[in-house]
Amino acid sequence: MSDEISDGQAPGSAASAPAHTVQDPREARRVGRRALLWSAVAVAAWVWFAYLMVTDYASPSGGDMCRGPLVDPAYTEYERCRDSLRQWPALLGVLALAVVTSTVAAATLVYSRVLYRLARRDGHVMWPRD
Repeated sequence: MSDEISDGQAPGSAASAPAHTVQDPREARRVGRRALLWSAVAVAAWVWFAYLMVTDYASPSGGDMCRGPLVDPAYTEYERCRDSLRQWPALLGVLALAVVTSTVAAATLVYSRVLYRLARRDGHVMWPRD
């Protein structure tokens, strides 16, 4: 095991820097766009969940309007108000979808910010508003 460098340069010099850092600004922008996309999907899932929980809906058998499960939970117990999308298993599935997309959006946003910081640390100038 030798500490020699074949070029005769000291360890940690500029010539030994990894070459992949040149692509960090572009990768950070690309991941940032993905984070915005995931955020939009997460917002849409939360809006859909809120819509299913709060709004009134027509009963599948026709006739009277049924109240949303959050407004009046007793309405879902009536036989005439049994809509498959307004029952708790389906609502919990939509809630799980909203939570998962929110988590992915947050993780992607944090990752893009880390890439921005790393690119700026390596001496690349970043303009996130392009």
